[in-house]
Amino acid sequence: MYARTTTIYGNPRSIDRGVAHLRDEVLPELLQMAGSVGLSMLADRLSGRCIVTTAWETRAAMHATADRVRSMRQRLSDVLSGSADVAEYEIAVLHRVHEAPEGACTRVTWTRVAPHRVDEVLDGYRTALLPRLEELPGFCSASLMTDRREGRGAGAVTVADRASLEASRAPAADLQEGFTRAVGAEVLDVGEFELVLAHLRVPETV
Repeated sequence: MYARTTTIYGNPRSIDRGVAHLRDEVLPELLQMAGSVGLSMLADRLSGRCIVTTAWETRAAMHATADRVRSMRQRLSDVLSGSADVAEYEIAVLHRVHEAPEGACTRVTWTRVAPHRVDEVLDGYRTALLPRLEELPGFCSASLMTDRREGRGAGAVTVADRASLEASRAPAADLQEGFTRAVGAEVLDVGEFELVLAHLRVPETV
């Protein structure tokens, strides 16, 4: 499975309008595209940073839709009154314990590692980090996306609500610090978001 992420630094007051636009206009069109596996949207209502992720069965399907999705991305950027950054990933790990309820929140950690160590990182994530992440308060799911060529990664942990997000902040930071040190990875950024739209049908990989 593959994913394209669109990060838009928009106006916080436009987020609800952006969610409605995605749900009512973008999602129905996206689901008609060959190889589409749906989309999700994360939003930081304080900063206005939003992340829309579209998932695809194959890299070829993702690239074949690039022109159609580009115009949709521009329209969403206009709705959110912001500019967009785009990245593409392989969905290397996805593990769900519970479906995310309304009010769920997601913590995303962006990392970089030497490209030749990507497989080592994935093995360690599955065997060492993931079982510990499941112990976090309110844990629902975890995923890890990677760009093997650049060594970039984006790991996401979704928990049931804002209280769980806050309660898990310190233990998650400790886990992340120990894991990245062990595999020689660099943490580039960490963000906390509300999961405002979840319509992904990506199958579990572990």
